[in-house]
Amino acid sequence: MTDRSKGYESVAAEFLAGRGGAQTRSKGIGVKAVREWARTLPRGADVVDLGCGPGFPITEVLVSEGLNVYAVDASPSFVEVFRRNLPGIPVACEAVEGSTFFDRKFDAAIAWGLIFLLPAEEQRRLIHRVADILVPGGRLLFTSSAEPLVWNDAMTGLESRSLGAVEYRRQLTAVGLSVIREYEDKGENHYFDTFEKRSGGFEPMITIQQEPAAAIPSATSMTR
Repeated sequence: MTDRSKGYESVAAEFLAGRGGAQTRSKGIGVKAVREWARTLPRGADVVDLGCGPGFPITEVLVSEGLNVYAVDASPSFVEVFRRNLPGIPVACEAVEGSTFFDRKFDAAIAWGLIFLLPAEEQRRLIHRVADILVPGGRLLFTSSAEPLVWNDAMTGLESRSLGAVEYRRQLTAVGLSVIREYEDKGENHYFDTFEKRSGGFEPMITIQQEPAAAIPSATSMTR
C-alpha cells in the first residue's frame, strides 16, 4: 500500500513525542512567524492548513487568532490526534495531491513544512491547485529552501526537494500569485508569502518583524 503521508505515518509516535507535544505549542519553530502572518488576515477568514499534522503548533495558532480553519493531512495517526486536540475543526485525512479541499474556496492557505516533501511535478501541481481554491486577493504562505536542494528528511529519511526561489516564483506567477515578501524564522525555514492578483486587487500592506536567522538555511531544519 502506498504511504500517502510521505513516511510520516510510520514515525507518527516519534513526531508526537517531540514537535506535537504540549511543550512545543507556544514556543515551537514557526509559531511566531505563522502567528504574525495570521494577524495580517481578517478575523474570521477561511483558511486551509495543508499538511496540518496533529494540529499543534501551527493549526492551533491559526485558530487562536480567530480564523475559521480547515485542515488536511494524509497520516491517519495525526488526524486522530488532531481531532482530539482541536475538536470541532474540520479535518480531512487526505493526501494534498488528491484532496478535494472541502469542495470550497478559501481566503488563505498555508503549507508549513510540506511542499518540499512532494516530488517536483507534484509541487508544481499543488501550487496550481491551491491557486484555484483561493478567492480573489487570497493569500498563500508556504515554506521551502530558497536554494534548489535535495536532502533526506530528518525524520523519515525519505528524499525532500526544494525547487528554489526562482522556480517557485515562476510557478506562482504562472497561476496569478504574487510574492509579497520572503523571510526566514529562527529555525532557518524560508517563507514565501503570496497573494492572488488575478482579480486586479491591491497588494496587501503588511508589516511583520522578522526573526533573526542565518543567511543560508539548513536543509535538515526544515521539518514538518
